[in-house]
Amino acid sequence: MINKKIVLKFPPSLVDQPIICKLVKDFDLEFNILKAYVTPDEEGLLVIELKGKDKNYNEGIEYLKSKGIIIQTLKQRIMKNDEKCVHCGVCISVCPTKALLMDIDTMKVEFIEDDCIACEHCILACPVGAMEATF
Repeated sequence: MINKKIVLKFPPSLVDQPIICKLVKDFDLEFNILKAYVTPDEEGLLVIELKGKDKNYNEGIEYLKSKGIIIQTLKQRIMKNDEKCVHCGVCISVCPTKALLMDIDTMKVEFIEDDCIACEHCILACPVGAMEATF
């Protein structure tokens, strides 16, 4: 079983095509859309978590490539700098996946990296610059 977060870049000619639907129907893959920028007649960008059997996953990726979709693994990684963090919790309110949460017992911000989609909202919100992106 494979479970990966990937970035798909669609050429303008494909943004109105049911590409993701085909991944589900023909390759029995599960998906979770983490971020999407799709505008008619413009390049589309989709960050998805794709899960399925290894063979199905690989065939689905080959299908996407055959359609002209550029595929990248999600390389950007968000990190919390514990030396800078003052645990104010501002980042918690902007995190769309709840990867940042307050530990009620310690009153400290906890970061669950596996739930992060690298949207960078926390970086913009953090008043002390404790959230950082690495590549």
